[in-house]
Amino acid sequence: MKPFLAAVTTAGSGLLGASLASRPGSRRFHVLTASVAATWLAGAQAAGPVRRGRRDIGRPVAVGAGAFGVFCGCALVARRIAPLRRAIAGVLDHARHGPAAAVAATTLLTGAAEEVFFRGALYDAAGARVSTAVYVLSTTATRNPALVLASAVMGTLFAWERGRSGGVQAPLLTHVVWSALMLAFMPRLFPPEPGAHAPAWDAGGA
Repeated sequence: MKPFLAAVTTAGSGLLGASLASRPGSRRFHVLTASVAATWLAGAQAAGPVRRGRRDIGRPVAVGAGAFGVFCGCALVARRIAPLRRAIAGVLDHARHGPAAAVAATTLLTGAAEEVFFRGALYDAAGARVSTAVYVLSTTATRNPALVLASAVMGTLFAWERGRSGGVQAPLLTHVVWSALMLAFMPRLFPPEPGAHAPAWDAGGA
C-alpha cells in the first residue's frame, strides 16, 4: 500500500475510534464522524480519479436490502450472546441520541465516504483482498467486536461488488441502503434498558 494511502487510513481510523468513544448524541461525536467522512473523501480525491463503474441501481439496492435481512437474522442470535449484545447496544446508543436527521446524515455520509476510499482509491492501488483487510483493520479502532465482524462480512461483499461492477457506484448504493435499513430497524431489535431515554427515532415516529 502506498505511504499516502496508509497515512490516510491511519488518520481516518484514529478519528473513527475517537468518534465511537464519544458520548452518544454529543457535538463531539458528530464533529468527529464528519471528520472521518471528510478524511476518506479527501484521501480518495487526492489519490486520483475514482471509477464509477456500471450504472446499475436495482441490483445494488436489492443486495443492500438482502444483506439487511441476513443481519436481522444474525441479530436475533446475537441478542442471546452477552458480549455481542453489549457490543451492538453500544453502537446503537449513538443512533438513539441526538436529532434523527443528524444521525442519519452522519451514518449515510460516512458509509458513502468509506466506499469512495476503500473500494475506490485503495482498491485501485492494492486490490480486493488488501483493501478489505485494511477496511477490517481500520474498524478495529472502534474496539467493538460487532462492528469488526460486520466490516469483515460487508467489506467482502462490497469488494465483490466493486470487482463485478468495475467501480464504486454499486458498493456505495449497497452500503447506503444497508446502513439506512440497519439504522431504522436494528434499534427495535435491541430496545434500551428500562429507564433509558426514548430513542430519537421513536420521538419522530420513524
